[in-house]
Amino acid sequence: MTIHVPASSANLGPGFDSIGLAVDRYLTLDVYDASNWTFTTSSPQLEGIPSGKGNMVYKVARAMAATRKKALPPCHVHMTSDIPLARGLGSSAAAIIAAIELADRLLNMDLTKEEKLRFASVLEGHPDNVGACLYGGLTIGMHTDTKTRIVNRSIPDVDLVLMVPGDELLTSEAREVLPETLEYRDAVQAGACGNVLVAALLTGNWPLVGEMMGDDRYHHPYRGSLIPGLSEALQDVSNYGVYGAALSGAGPTVLCLAPLGRGKEIAAAIQEKYAQYHVETAHPAISGVEVYDPSEKSVASL
Repeated sequence: MTIHVPASSANLGPGFDSIGLAVDRYLTLDVYDASNWTFTTSSPQLEGIPSGKGNMVYKVARAMAATRKKALPPCHVHMTSDIPLARGLGSSAAAIIAAIELADRLLNMDLTKEEKLRFASVLEGHPDNVGACLYGGLTIGMHTDTKTRIVNRSIPDVDLVLMVPGDELLTSEAREVLPETLEYRDAVQAGACGNVLVAALLTGNWPLVGEMMGDDRYHHPYRGSLIPGLSEALQDVSNYGVYGAALSGAGPTVLCLAPLGRGKEIAAAIQEKYAQYHVETAHPAISGVEVYDPSEKSVASL
């Protein structure tokens, strides 16, 4: 079988650990019967991945199987990806969702989307990236010790402009700079920004979307210390015609929402000034994870 999972961008500013947007960059797993677990790749982004049971995909699939007290049959998994690693585009979330689908299909577990989302969110600690990878489009979710909930909406009518720096930023490092608590008044204002962002996204009020993306109080003020020039870049790119900009997930990629049809023009203009970034266009991904099973001769969007 073949498992196809989109990338994702989380937060969009104040939607911290809650909002996710599927992006048309993909992790693909081609799965074959084998006598031993083996992982191979032909993608530069995945060079050096563990070739055996130390691979993250195997570990997550095994953990998923263990919830039903089942054992995975050995497979050869060839992985390809055009999702940059450690750049804030959900590469680990895509691997988690791919692994859950792998276990589900190999063992005929018949997992519901809700079960997949809950297991993935427990592993990640939040549902933003994994929700977008699983459902596609725009997702708004919440996650606690006892429950995970998500609302899935169709893709927004925008182009995406990605400003991808050469340096990696591990999520663990990006989380270390965040405060343990916020003052009550600050927390109320931060939550209000997130609420207005969601309402603006759902009604297509793009000027308001951009304003709220730039008014985040959860992570932009703190992660700027790890990414020199971030605050200035987030403000400056509005001069190029984007609706708004925010760190993509933990960063360091900057995600810009641009008017539909103007992404390439805007990306080219931004690239001229920001030579330290690789600036490229993308689009929201309509579908979440898809599995092609040759025996069924069709693509199943799960």
